[in-house]
Amino acid sequence: MISDPELGEEWKTEALEPDRPGDRPAPGERAAGGPGPRPWLWALGGALVASAVWAGGLYAYGTAQPEIRYRESANLCQDFRATALSGITGDMHTKKPLNLQSDHPAVYAARCGLENAGKDGVATDFAVVAQVGLHKKTDPSAEFDAPDLRVLAYTGDARTVAVPDLGERAEMTVTSGERWLILKVLDGGVVFTLEAGATTFAETNGRPATDVDAVQAAMIEDMRALMSTLKK
Repeated sequence: MISDPELGEEWKTEALEPDRPGDRPAPGERAAGGPGPRPWLWALGGALVASAVWAGGLYAYGTAQPEIRYRESANLCQDFRATALSGITGDMHTKKPLNLQSDHPAVYAARCGLENAGKDGVATDFAVVAQVGLHKKTDPSAEFDAPDLRVLAYTGDARTVAVPDLGERAEMTVTSGERWLILKVLDGGVVFTLEAGATTFAETNGRPATDVDAVQAAMIEDMRALMSTLKK
């Protein structure tokens, strides 16, 4: 169980407006009359898409070409099975996934967005986004520990702890309110990110809460499986 204290006051930030115009709901809220948890997939994906852009340009600290021990994923939603998470939230692959790839000279990125179909005691408002970034030009370790301002902008306070025995380095971030979990792994020139968001991490209207600790354990298990699948 993650029990480290939350980060200090210096990490607090004012909520920022989304990069793109429109009446998008805030993370954890549904648009009026909306079809369900799709806002989660947008919110979770924002930081991930931005990370690939930063990694390809502004954060090019290193010059040595990093070692890449993983293959490119042509369809990450096929490679990322989310078996452990599905055991908690219901099958994550029954609804149409959101699958993207970006082949840039600096970074090959693959992204998969999934949402659950529901299970007894768990609402259909649980979303997961997995992303793999293969850094072909610069070593991503230099910016691995850099704070993601989008995370703070959308969620406020957060706490981050190291996850042992996963890649070269790994960390789990739990945001304020425990409604957004982020697992990030560095292994050579590859950065794996797995994010999970839900509005059921806390009990609401008599609905039982989703066990945050169980979700974190499942995220780590599913991350290990994904890394094994993509290993060359």
